[in-house]
Amino acid sequence: MSINQLTSFLAPTYENFPKGRTIGLVVLRTSLSELVLRTEGSGEPMCREFVQAGVTDPKKIIPRLVMTKRKQIAPERRRGREFLRAYDLLYTIKKKEEESICSMNTNAPCEMCIDCFLYGFAAGGGGAQKSRIWTEDAFSILPATDTIGDRTINALFENGTMRDEKGTASTALNTSEYIKPGVHFLDVVTLKDVTADELRYVIGNILLTSRYGAVSSRIGRMENQILGVFGGIAELPSSLELVQGVYENLTHSPTLLEHPLDSNAVITATQQVISSWINKRGISVQLSKTELTELIADVDQHWSESDRESFLKRLNQSYETFRKVPATAESKKRKNKGKETTSETES
Repeated sequence: MSINQLTSFLAPTYENFPKGRTIGLVVLRTSLSELVLRTEGSGEPMCREFVQAGVTDPKKIIPRLVMTKRKQIAPERRRGREFLRAYDLLYTIKKKEEESICSMNTNAPCEMCIDCFLYGFAAGGGGAQKSRIWTEDAFSILPATDTIGDRTINALFENGTMRDEKGTASTALNTSEYIKPGVHFLDVVTLKDVTADELRYVIGNILLTSRYGAVSSRIGRMENQILGVFGGIAELPSSLELVQGVYENLTHSPTLLEHPLDSNAVITATQQVISSWINKRGISVQLSKTELTELIADVDQHWSESDRESFLKRLNQSYETFRKVPATAESKKRKNKGKETTSETES
């Protein structure tokens, strides 16, 4: 299997301390419907940054759409946690005399599940685990001015008009920006000291997640593709460097730099850029096209209906010797009281 090509950069088992092993993923994210990516509330503009367009001309600055790291990682974590919940692999934690199941953004991580060990946690007053999945902002290839549209939103009354039976006009009228279908974002994801099964879990989360951004129950469809997998002792070039290199390549190709971009041209340009990364300091291995196809097939097999439960339970079992039941506030109080008693006795 192609995953054996990465053995030197995969941990044989989970370890508490890092040992400099790095796996880098190059991810192409393509919007398949209207998409809303913003950090503020309704009506705010899409996330964007003014950056250098390509590589050779530092004076050409364009506004690029930004898919922030949290907009990527949160849906992917939730996707993986759906399956952990389905197989009872999320643990409970006792908080304020009440037991609750491990959950995100509630200051109540169980500190023992696959998600906690991989993506990290920070418990208020308790322990912490740094994420071993490093992400960064993904950037669109084309300028934001070419890839954003405006949508007028209204809410009709039951009579099908903007006025109720008393003639009062509806105030639910608003204009909001959205990202058009067919917009390409390029992203680099770094995995630190992960095992083979952890690699399968993370890639599975990326490939199985299909909704991002706001109003994801109605819009926000995206397709994720892994275009490159690298092994080494250092991070790959950044997402911004990647998208600038791809933009530069496309300017010298027959492809028109206008929305919608040809996806095949984007993939070809990306593969051309990342083909030279093997020469970068600290990067030792790049999977070939065949090896990458084999790796994705391996991941698909482990996430298949027949193998998924045994795969997740095997990964869950691999953390058993490192698990510690999180201390409750009461147990910490008793422990501190015991220390004080011991100190008084010694004095």
